[in-house]
Amino acid sequence: MTEKLYEQDAFLIKFEAQVLSCEKGKKGFDIVLDRTAFYPEGGGQPWDTGTLGDAKVLEVHQRDGEIIHICNHPLEPRTDVTGIIDWDRRFDLMQQHSGEHIVSGLAHYLWGCENVGFHLGAEVVTIDLDRPLDEKQFAALEETANWHLWQVNQPVNITYPSSEELTNIHYRSKKELTGQVRIVEFPGADCCACCGTHVAYPAQVGLIKLLSMQKFREGVRIELVCGGRALRYLSRALEQNAQVSHFLSAKVFETGAAVERLLAENEALKSRLMSLEEARFAQLARQYSGTGDVVIFEEGLSPDSLRRLCDAVLHTCGGRCACFSGTEEGGYKYAVGQSGGNLRDFVRDMNAALTGRGGGKPGFVQGSLQAARREIESFLKSGGFAL
Repeated sequence: MTEKLYEQDAFLIKFEAQVLSCEKGKKGFDIVLDRTAFYPEGGGQPWDTGTLGDAKVLEVHQRDGEIIHICNHPLEPRTDVTGIIDWDRRFDLMQQHSGEHIVSGLAHYLWGCENVGFHLGAEVVTIDLDRPLDEKQFAALEETANWHLWQVNQPVNITYPSSEELTNIHYRSKKELTGQVRIVEFPGADCCACCGTHVAYPAQVGLIKLLSMQKFREGVRIELVCGGRALRYLSRALEQNAQVSHFLSAKVFETGAAVERLLAENEALKSRLMSLEEARFAQLARQYSGTGDVVIFEEGLSPDSLRRLCDAVLHTCGGRCACFSGTEEGGYKYAVGQSGGNLRDFVRDMNAALTGRGGGKPGFVQGSLQAARREIESFLKSGGFAL
């Protein structure tokens, strides 16, 4: 059985080992060593990557008690090899996993929440708690977790208690455990059965940022980032806010109020535009009153405005009404109506002939066409529209 060096020292980056076996697998070459510092996927934590000699370690899994290193090319059995861990990836995973322990442990201590799900993704960490939290608790959880990093900072304690000792330890675990149990303790924050890699001191997590909280089953799902991920996230958020600040000529901490004002102005302009459109549509409805089939090309209309135009003219023209808005390069949106009619065959043929998509009710259809105006007019003429 492979000696698990990562359980002894999570900061071990380079090690020597002997190749016990190498077989061709589905994703590369499956290599087993007599000892390894590569963490295999498990407990919600992804695998380590790095190199074994000149072979790249792509994935690491545990199968039937053996740790399998999936590499991009083979290694000769019974030869010695140097393993090197991708430290940037390992330390990132250590920061995220340790931060998750602290948050989950404090939620358990403060409000009796049980962690019923954990995923360490490529961008964010998610924690599923079995009880709901309100916004004040959410804010308090983040503040308390970071206070623990900066103020408590006692060494992380990893032990392998005997079965007798284990009965006297209050630790978190999602399932009943058998055999040797590995206990990871962040004094004052968490005590949990865990096989993953962790920092040596809470301060090495650096920063814990809770990003969001949403209802999940009977409790909540929390998204968070820690350490380097938290720094990069906040840097990107600051960069975006600085751009908003520049565009709106607002101070950095006044962008929210500036956006609120802009939205209010936008709503006022939309309301004024709608009033002007209604007047224009009413004018066109009067203009085409009693003329039968009508074709209208009107610039700059949204799908909703196009619908309202078609509906207005349809009530006065006494025939079919086909309205279009768009450009020669980008294509045209359409709205076509016929009171008491059935346009399904018409719109099917138009979509097929003019690279379109759309549909609707028998008497009213909407969609878009990737065609030039002359092509649309030619199709309408063939369908009996007088242009």
